[in-house]
Amino acid sequence: MPTITNLALKTFAAVAAAVVALAHVPAADAQELAHHGHHRSFAPGVSHVVVPQARSWVLSSQLPGLTHGGTHQPSHHAELGIESVHAQVEILEQVATTHLEVRLVNPGGRDAEAVVLLPVPVGAAVTGFDFDGAAAEPTAELIPAAEARATYDDIVRRLKDPALLEFAGYDMLRSSVFPVPAGGKQRLRLTYTQVCDVDGARTDFVLPRSESLFGGGRIPWTVEVTLRGSRPIGALYSPSHELDEPLRSAAAGGPISVRTSAAASTQPGAFRLSWLRDSGTPEASLFAYPDADGDGGYFLLMAGVPARIADAAELPKREVTLVIDCSGSMRGGKLDQAVSAALQVIEGLEDGETFNLIDYSNQVGVFSAAPVVKSAATIAEAREYLGRLRPTGGTNIHDALVEALRQPTTADSLGVVLFLTDGLPTVGTRSELAIATAARKANAAGRRIFTFGVGEDVNAPLLDRISEDARGTTTYVDPGQDVELAVDGVFRKLQGPVLALPELRLVNADGTTNTRRLRELCPPVMPDLYEGQSAILLGRYHGDEPLDLRLTGDFLGTSREFAFHFDLDHATTRNSFVPRLWASRRIAYLTEEVRQAGAELTAAQLAGRVDLMAEGRYAELGEEILRLSTTYGVLSEYTAFLALEGSDLGDWDALVADANRNLNDRAVLSRSGAGGVNQGKNYQALKAQSCLNVTNGQWSSANQRVEFSGVQQIADVAFYQRGGAWIDSSLVGSADLEPDEVIELGSARHKQLVGELALLGRAGAGALSGRVLMSHGGQKLLVCNDVLAPEAGVAASPLPAEAPADTNTNNETETLEVTL
Repeated sequence: MPTITNLALKTFAAVAAAVVALAHVPAADAQELAHHGHHRSFAPGVSHVVVPQARSWVLSSQLPGLTHGGTHQPSHHAELGIESVHAQVEILEQVATTHLEVRLVNPGGRDAEAVVLLPVPVGAAVTGFDFDGAAAEPTAELIPAAEARATYDDIVRRLKDPALLEFAGYDMLRSSVFPVPAGGKQRLRLTYTQVCDVDGARTDFVLPRSESLFGGGRIPWTVEVTLRGSRPIGALYSPSHELDEPLRSAAAGGPISVRTSAAASTQPGAFRLSWLRDSGTPEASLFAYPDADGDGGYFLLMAGVPARIADAAELPKREVTLVIDCSGSMRGGKLDQAVSAALQVIEGLEDGETFNLIDYSNQVGVFSAAPVVKSAATIAEAREYLGRLRPTGGTNIHDALVEALRQPTTADSLGVVLFLTDGLPTVGTRSELAIATAARKANAAGRRIFTFGVGEDVNAPLLDRISEDARGTTTYVDPGQDVELAVDGVFRKLQGPVLALPELRLVNADGTTNTRRLRELCPPVMPDLYEGQSAILLGRYHGDEPLDLRLTGDFLGTSREFAFHFDLDHATTRNSFVPRLWASRRIAYLTEEVRQAGAELTAAQLAGRVDLMAEGRYAELGEEILRLSTTYGVLSEYTAFLALEGSDLGDWDALVADANRNLNDRAVLSRSGAGGVNQGKNYQALKAQSCLNVTNGQWSSANQRVEFSGVQQIADVAFYQRGGAWIDSSLVGSADLEPDEVIELGSARHKQLVGELALLGRAGAGALSGRVLMSHGGQKLLVCNDVLAPEAGVAASPLPAEAPADTNTNNETETLEVTL
């Protein structure tokens, strides 16, 4: 692979400045710059502009309508702070009404007079604006996208800040002037309506917000959506933000409420919500993203089952076995929590469902030779049995698993095993590979296994393999966390399943299976779908012909097949979340191949720190993981060094060596402890990732939560920060970084570029601060968002040949307080 030279990267900022110094602004550009486009001037006295999705700006005398007597006076105002934004969205059928409450604070010593500029979807209608306090009657107007863009351009030129340009292409709600008292607060209320897009069985809602990690992404937002309609609403899905569990009305067809989770409050990017209709049978919808080479693209299949089964008797019965670690290390309250969790699960079973209890330390104990039906009597017996358990001895994981899996099955029931452990296997068979193999062989009945690792002294790859082989998941309970809450959180989601053993296949016109057009599916095996759940399947497709898919499985206990037809003419780069989510899951599965290879090593090899990544197959896996991370800006703990200034993006061989070293030291050799558990947590999150993680939040080797700001994901492009500049990920590995064109902020060419990017859904790339080296239209463009093009008739100030003083031209490593 060609590489960027060290010199090219280390002197990039200085070279960029020199190129800009020599750049010439054509006369045509000067004429264009003399006219900023038609826009409505701000009223005299306006000191601030507030954009709730991004930030606020101090205007003072810098904009038209703010001067007095032709004299520009310096501003003495402080920037208004946006404390929080709460969005209450009410959706009836397709019409969404969005109520925004924006809380502002004025830290300065002068009263502020401000206006709101609120980017809204094209076609939205303003229905209300109000604020606290007595003033002239509040008003708001809707400004079409073209005129809104002219307003943005003028503010950008005069404030030398490109941030607003990422909203190019949106209409704009503009408010009348409102006050924010010195040292005080203000509360704004804005309302607008829009019509949601519909695509087959799916409806989509979008709330515009900034993609920047440094601006609007740090303003805490909460979004709460209530949906109503004449037809029942099925599965909900957000590709952008994590959601809390939806609240559904007890009445069939009643309203549904859902809100963003606390963890998502500062996650940047537009809020997206999609939902399927509930037809009483599985429904599915497809998001498609076209590949740049024109041969197919990426897809995200959203499949959902009925949100609520009217007759609970239709749901398959469950046979639940709880396997509880009673080794000596379960002292200190952990066993008490496990016992409470077991009782809560048993009491939560439906009438007619069955259960069993297995406990283990040096030996294995069994509550019953076969699962028993839940009843008042069996619950009382189970309570007595559990009350006699005491923590003592070692950890015989092998025998406990085999005992749970070989017990007699319950007819017409789905077997579920909840397996808890807080330690490594210390008694009986201790080989990781042997235990996983034994569990696979013993599970002839196809029971689902959900494992729980309590604390950090567990073999994380082993627990992940056991659950993965049995259509389950692994949950890691950190030291000090409540075991009971962790078990209950998993069990509450296991109502059903409504669709068991689902399989997806593509068929030809004659009904035969097509094995060629779909590839690299994530997950490779679809999970069971429980009541109200949706499955997100990602993959790649070839060609642009329609996709005829068949979803088969046991639907409410009966083998069924469901047909779905998807045209690909709606494939668009605006579905930029699709390839990035696919890459996230692909990285997870490739990494797991490396991680599970460590199970085959002997104790002597592990102790000797054998270099498994030196072998050809695993070295290739490591390079593919690095390529995906680099291209899509998806950092794993093995490739997080890409976000650090000290890593040289030009030396591909060195990057591969670093990635493979991390994979060997961590994925292969680190099986337990904090450095093993963190990998298990990261794997479980990545393989199931269904919404964007633009901050690349993950668990470090110290099992601490960390995020990164040296990588910026904008739509379907990733940018890496180096030497004060942002570099397009597609240019990593390029032997030549010399730009084909230099574009200055405020120039006609800059306006044209932002317009082109907006059509592709990438306007945010043109709004990055500083200097941006991007690939666009087959050319390398150096976009200088820190250099303002001269206005017509105004002489340009000469630029220094050297880089600005605040630019790190030596590419010196900056300290990042992150432990990985």
